[in-house]
Amino acid sequence: QVVLVESGGGLVQAGDSLRLSCAASGHTLINYRMGWFRQAPGKEREIVAAIGWNGGTIYYADSVDGRFTISRDNAKNMAYLQMNSLKPEDTAVYYCAAALGFAATVRDDEYGYWGQGTQVTVSS
Repeated sequence: QVVLVESGGGLVQAGDSLRLSCAASGHTLINYRMGWFRQAPGKEREIVAAIGWNGGTIYYADSVDGRFTISRDNAKNMAYLQMNSLKPEDTAVYYCAAALGFAATVRDDEYGYWGQGTQVTVSS
C-alpha cells in the first residue's frame, strides 16, 4: 500500500512559479513510475507529466512542455512538479499518482495509487 500526499499548491498570479511535492509512505518508490495529473472544474482529469522509476523516461503534456519539470528523489521517497510561467488555464486540482513498473506512462488506468490532490489557482 502506497500513500501519497501532495503539498505546495496555492493561489498565484500569472507568470509566477510553484513547486508541488508528493510524499510517499508505506513502500519505497523505486518500483513505481510517478505521474502528475490535474482536473479543472467541469473538465476531465488529464495527464500533466510522468516519470519512470529512475527518471530515465519523462513525458509532458503539450500544454505544459517547456514550463513544467517533473522530478523524483527515490532516496527521499518524493516526487516533484516544478511549475513556471503559470497561466490561468493551469488552474486545477493537481494529483500525484504511482504505478508499478519502470517506464513513464500516461495511462491513468495504470496508476493504482493516488494522492488527495492540491489546489492550484492562477489569477490573471
